[in-house]
Amino acid sequence: MSKTKQGGSSKALGRDSAAQRLGIKAYAGESVKTGMIIIRQRGTKFIAGNNVKKGSDDTLYALKNGVVCFTTKKKKLFNGKQRLAKTVSVK
Repeated sequence: MSKTKQGGSSKALGRDSAAQRLGIKAYAGESVKTGMIIIRQRGTKFIAGNNVKKGSDDTLYALKNGVVCFTTKKKKLFNGKQRLAKTVSVK
């Protein structure tokens, strides 16, 4: 017989998922080249402006070389309300 109780193991051991690495990749004032990722996001927290395209996973890409610019504007929702939307453009 053992002197101590068994020290059981966790069922979720070693099953942690990899981080998604979301967020802003190019900040305001930084220069970007065509095709560079500006923001990786889930949902449309940021909206694509001039010279920026939204990918299928809501990632924002630069369509031409330039400098990143962030602005806010009012966006009308389907139910008639408005919200402040952050837009990303490349100048």
